[in-house]
Order: sequence, then C-alpha cells, then structure tokens
Amino acid sequence: MSRIGKMIIKVPAKVQVDINGTEVSVKGPKGQLTQTLHPEMAIVQENGELRVERPSEARRHRELHGLTRALLNNMVTGVSTGFRKGLIVEGVGYRAELQGKNLMMFLGYSHPIEVNPPTDISFTVEERGRLVYVDGLDRQVVGQVAANLRGLRPPEPYLGKGIRYDNEVIRRKAGKAGKGK
Repeated sequence: MSRIGKMIIKVPAKVQVDINGTEVSVKGPKGQLTQTLHPEMAIVQENGELRVERPSEARRHRELHGLTRALLNNMVTGVSTGFRKGLIVEGVGYRAELQGKNLMMFLGYSHPIEVNPPTDISFTVEERGRLVYVDGLDRQVVGQVAANLRGLRPPEPYLGKGIRYDNEVIRRKAGKAGKGK
C-alpha cells in the first residue's frame, strides 16, 4: 500500500471540495483551483475528509495512488494557506525591487530584468532587495516561477554570487592557487 496514497486529507472548515467525475474543484479563502485527475482513481469525500482509492494493486495504479493524493493535498493546502518559496540575491550591486506587481532584478547585467508575475502569483521583497518571496496558490506554479528567477543568474561556486533558494547550500570552491616558487 502506498504510504502517501493511504493518508487521509483533512479538509479545513473554510474549504469546499467539488468532485465532478475526474475534475476536482477546491475553493477556499485564498482562491480556487481546478484540476483533472486520472479517471481510474476514486476520490471519496466524507466527514470533512478526502480519501483516494485505487482499483487494483497493479503497478500503474500504485503509482497513480500517491500522485493523486499529493495533488489533492496540494490543492487543499494552496487554497487554505498558500505556498511560499524564498530566494536570496547575493552579490555586489545585485538586488530586487518591486514596481507595482512586477519585479525588477538588477543582476550585474547592463540592464535590469523585469519579471511579470503570472496570475495568482505575487512577489514580496525584503531586507533591502536581498530576499525575494514568491507566493501563490498552486505549488507547481510557485516552484516554476522561483526556478525561472533562479535561472536568471544561478549561484556560482567561486564567489557565491547569484540567486539561490533560501534553504539551498552552495558548495564553495577554492580559487586559483598562487604560483609556487
């Protein structure tokens, strides 16, 4: 039995879950998410809880069991509390600024880079432009936007400059050794 798939999802009081065949819609205080899940997985809603059941012990069904449960849990968590991913901007002259909803990134290039957020995504800048937070409902979109921002100037191992995740550890390398006599 899938350890993740067999766990029950507790639905908070402010969250509504509508199951319409394979399409699941979750509405909460932060917003609404809709996703089409695999038709072979059965989603059971009772007593404020969600449970995913699989039809057989076939390998494909075991794989889909945990995936379906994780997607459902992410939807419920997203509309109730939301997701947040933090990025640290390191380097001399490297910083981020908010201009309205858009994020302006100064990363050592000859021009600033303007990033327009997708729908349901917001940016927060703290610590004088050194800490950027990506907030949103959909965990996949939040992670992708954070990865796109990190890709603008990935951290480099010699000086440590660039954009890294707040929980990421960059292994530093020693530079060139001096000439031996």
